[in-house]
Order: sequence, then structure tokens, then C-alpha cells
Amino acid sequence: MDICYENELPKSKVVMKDLLTGAILYLIGQVLVWFQSNGQFIWKWFDENPILISIFSGTVASYVFIIGTKYIVTHFQGLLWPAKFISFGIGMAAFATLTWLFMGEELTMKTLVSICLSFILICVQIFWK
Repeated sequence: MDICYENELPKSKVVMKDLLTGAILYLIGQVLVWFQSNGQFIWKWFDENPILISIFSGTVASYVFIIGTKYIVTHFQGLLWPAKFISFGIGMAAFATLTWLFMGEELTMKTLVSICLSFILICVQIFWK
């Protein structure tokens, strides 16, 4: 199996790799933050140890967001606004999904429309040149 280094890839593949990597890191960060904030309603240990939760998960989540932002900004050639909107859109989708799965909150029509709008926001940032 040959190793293919990033500088050997066509520019479009490298750039899409940055976008995908950044989006995955944002998703991981959003999931970590959701459990950090809402784990107290699921597990007694989280409720009793908020300082430990904030120190350990907060440090990891912050690092993941920092690196994710670097990848997204690289993809958009130095622009920061797309990273904000993409993070927001991924956060909306992650929050709605995790809240539905773990807290049993319904996905109302208002929530579904909001999720659709967040995906539209992501698509505008990615595809509108």
C-alpha cells in the first residue's frame, strides 16, 4: 500500500479534506459540549461533579474546536465567518438529535424547520462561491 502525502493530492481533494476534517471535529466538539452541559440530567455523577466535567471535557472540546476552526478556515482561504456558520449549523443538528435521543424531547415542526434552516446555512457557506 502506497502512502499518499497531502502535497501530492490534487488541490480540490486537499481542500475538501480540510472541510470534511473540520466538520467532523466540529461535530465531535458539539457532542462533547452537549454531554458536558446536559449530562447532569442523565447521570448522577455528572450532576455531582460539574467542576471535573468542565475541566476535562471542556479542555478537550476547546482543543477540538480550535483545530476544527483551523481546518475550516484553511478550506475557505482565511475566511472566519464560514467557520462560525458551519459550527452553528452542525451544533443545531447535533443538539436536536442528542436531545431527542437522550432526553426524549420531540422534534416539533418548529425544531425540524430550524434544523432544515441550519443545513441550508451550511450549504450556503460550502456551495455559494
